[in-house]
Amino acid sequence: MLKCCYYLLGLLYLFTCHLPAAARDHAAPAFQHPVAANDTNYLVVRNIIVTGNKKTRTSVIQREISTTPGDTILLKDLAETLEERRKQLINTSLFLNVTANIKNWTGNEADLVFEVWERWYTFAFPIFKLADRNFNQWWVEKKHSLSRVNIGVRGIQENLTGRNDALNATLQFGYTQRVAFQYNLPYIDKHYRHGLGVLFSYSRNREVNDSTSDNKQRFFRQDNFVRQVYTIGVNYSYRKAINTRHQVFLNYNYEKVADSVALINPNYLGKGRTSVRFVDLIYRLTYIKADSWVYPLKGFSLTAEAAKRGIGPLSDIDDVRFRLNMVKYWQLRPKTFGALGIRSQAKFSDEQPYMNQQALGYSDDYLRGLEYYVVDGTSFLILKSTLRQELLSIKLKLPLVPKKFNMVPIRIFAKTYADAGYAYSKFPGNGFLNNHMLYTGGVGIDIVSFYDTCLRIEYSINQLGQKGLFLHTSVDM
Repeated sequence: MLKCCYYLLGLLYLFTCHLPAAARDHAAPAFQHPVAANDTNYLVVRNIIVTGNKKTRTSVIQREISTTPGDTILLKDLAETLEERRKQLINTSLFLNVTANIKNWTGNEADLVFEVWERWYTFAFPIFKLADRNFNQWWVEKKHSLSRVNIGVRGIQENLTGRNDALNATLQFGYTQRVAFQYNLPYIDKHYRHGLGVLFSYSRNREVNDSTSDNKQRFFRQDNFVRQVYTIGVNYSYRKAINTRHQVFLNYNYEKVADSVALINPNYLGKGRTSVRFVDLIYRLTYIKADSWVYPLKGFSLTAEAAKRGIGPLSDIDDVRFRLNMVKYWQLRPKTFGALGIRSQAKFSDEQPYMNQQALGYSDDYLRGLEYYVVDGTSFLILKSTLRQELLSIKLKLPLVPKKFNMVPIRIFAKTYADAGYAYSKFPGNGFLNNHMLYTGGVGIDIVSFYDTCLRIEYSINQLGQKGLFLHTSVDM
């Protein structure tokens, strides 16, 4: 196990110390090509002009373009540079569409003009969310019971002050009763580098996943509430270059369970406790250099974390953990794309209470084809590969909708994929998937549209020989 953990730590060191230059330097220069004094095959940027923005501050848009007046562009690179800057604005998720043009060209000087179509920023919509880990678990294993559905209302105000800040509020009932508030302001200084955020969340349940048997979650339920969780947190972000962001999170957590939960599984919170308090301190490095931050097809993305759970007297849960999520995307030929990814975690110590042993099968840490199972543990490694072929790319015009929003882009991809993974548990119990290499594969369809939506329809097979059709609403890697 120690060799596995050292391997993961080595990967974390390798990719945080050997990132592309833009991730490591202060601010990569806008254009990398030197221009000779007598070279006339270049363009000098006179002004950066932004049009179409009613809510978003022009200074915020100009910061995302990463080009300033006086920059030089070789003419042979002009089209590529404009497209790269256009995609940088699309990746902010502030706009439905962006166009980039050259105007007022005189001599070797010209203005860069970016026209933006702002998206809708205010949402208030009902919540209908499954309590289970994925759609298939709810539909098949839980017999699509409505008692395992969360309902409520969620309000989102994006771009609240025109600085790409977001205010979220949630009032939820059903399986999990929850109230939450979150506000993130990415820019608090005149140089648009520093950001702050706050969050508060309270939830309670009448049912709790108190144990695992045969790699299946087991639940305990009472008429009274058996679990309550409070979280209060702040975060700080620093982003000097375009593609790199540093974040620090400090969260206070309090969890309480009914006496019966501690009697059934004394290790749920550890040592037979019915409540725990702990602090999470997390450092996260994110680097994204891709054509799209929502559904990438070309480029590279990396997220690395180092975290300490439990500080000082607030240390009922205590661990040190490292995570690395990394994906490389390629265009192999026209409309054909490949992707290879790794997701990994190393946690010390390997003796943790049950609630702190979620490895494979939780959140986005799963193998496609093993959606019905969980593999508890403290450390894991997942390798994913996907080959995509674009089948269709169209825009549908909606009737009776304002012109600004009536064009809906839809892209459909066919794909084939293969995953492999391993999760380590010091106390695997009767988990037949723990401490074993796992393999899955399959074929599927991805349907992608705007507002960051993606529907995945996948037919998978796992190393147990089990097959099935699975539905997801998030990008697979």
